[in-house]
Amino acid sequence: MARAAGVIAHKVLNNNVVISIDQSGQERVLMGRGLGFKLQPTDTIDPAKVEKTFILDQGSEADHARQLLASVPYPVIEAVNRAVDEAERALGRSLGRRFLIAVIDHVQYVLERMEQGIRIPTTTMPELRVLHPQEFAAATAMALSVSRSLDTTLPEEEAVFLTMHLLNATRDEPNGTAALLFRRVQHVVTTVESGLGVQLDPASPDYARFILHVQFLLQRLVAKSMLRGSDTSFFEFAKLSYPRSYAIAADVKSYVNAATGSELTDEELLYVIVHVERLANQVVDGGTA
Repeated sequence: MARAAGVIAHKVLNNNVVISIDQSGQERVLMGRGLGFKLQPTDTIDPAKVEKTFILDQGSEADHARQLLASVPYPVIEAVNRAVDEAERALGRSLGRRFLIAVIDHVQYVLERMEQGIRIPTTTMPELRVLHPQEFAAATAMALSVSRSLDTTLPEEEAVFLTMHLLNATRDEPNGTAALLFRRVQHVVTTVESGLGVQLDPASPDYARFILHVQFLLQRLVAKSMLRGSDTSFFEFAKLSYPRSYAIAADVKSYVNAATGSELTDEELLYVIVHVERLANQVVDGGTA
């Protein structure tokens, strides 16, 4: 919990959110229940009431943050703040002010849609549990925490949306690379499911192995370190022995080429065929095909 001493109010957004200017000239947001009540600009802020403080950047992002914090009911801000603090402890790292603002904005949007009886559908995205188990667990806990604090029940899919927000905040890759990689993994899974004509079991060990393999394959592609081998006999054997799995793998190859402009090697394609065949056998053994 942050504390401020001898801090002067610059702008009062509402009864709970106040803007001050620090010694370096940067705007600092201070939040706390009743913090701004009857407070006037140039008044000294009571440090005992300050529950959260962070610095605002300049520009349109700061304008959006000020408008958001002035308009969103404080119980929502308080609930999200508590959930974010819990997530930071669970993940062992700071998530930053942008994450806090983004989640406040998102949760308020969801609550408004719930009041209107509108629910935004999404898939369960079981790939997230395999690729990003820590973030998914933290996001699930966040959704439950906000639900408890506000005495409401957020839709189940909020764990998915909050995981994507967490990935944007915790991954160091530029330009949303982590989210882009996930979307490509998800597209590959959809391609395989379409080829097999079933929905795969996300609890299956073969499913988890396949998801991880696709992730590493796409990462190797970006790093230009794809698997290559001079012996094509295994590939030709798999191609002839497992025609359906080969056809599905070929569709995956076409998608990857269209999405990235890179061509999968026969060695990479061989492992895709093997994984798809293993998944196909799982489907048959499970009696779903």
